[in-house]
Amino acid sequence: QVQLVESGGGLVQAGGSLRLSCAASRRILSMYVIGWYRQVPGKQRELVAHITTGGSTSYEDSVKGRFTISRDNMKNTVDLQMNSLRPEDTAVYYCNSVVGGGPYWDWGQGTQVTVSS
Repeated sequence: QVQLVESGGGLVQAGGSLRLSCAASRRILSMYVIGWYRQVPGKQRELVAHITTGGSTSYEDSVKGRFTISRDNMKNTVDLQMNSLRPEDTAVYYCNSVVGGGPYWDWGQGTQVTVSS
């Protein structure tokens, strides 16, 4: 069993930046593709970025050029740097593994990101 803890969310004005961090209860993140997902009320959770064990990254079109995912295997964390934030980025953000295109572990509590216009 893996417990995930997301942190770093908050309230920011449009154009601002936030850095989210994902930590796990076991030193396991380095062994999996890890993704950042987000969810707004009434919509399905979507994968916005992921990073492979080798460090290759991929992004959903709406965040390309603005978000950067990175991993620190020594710290057992995966971060999401979010720049040029837009009101439509407002959501609860979660991290999880990406196995077969989707999450593999139980979800953490997420971290709320609110972008004001």
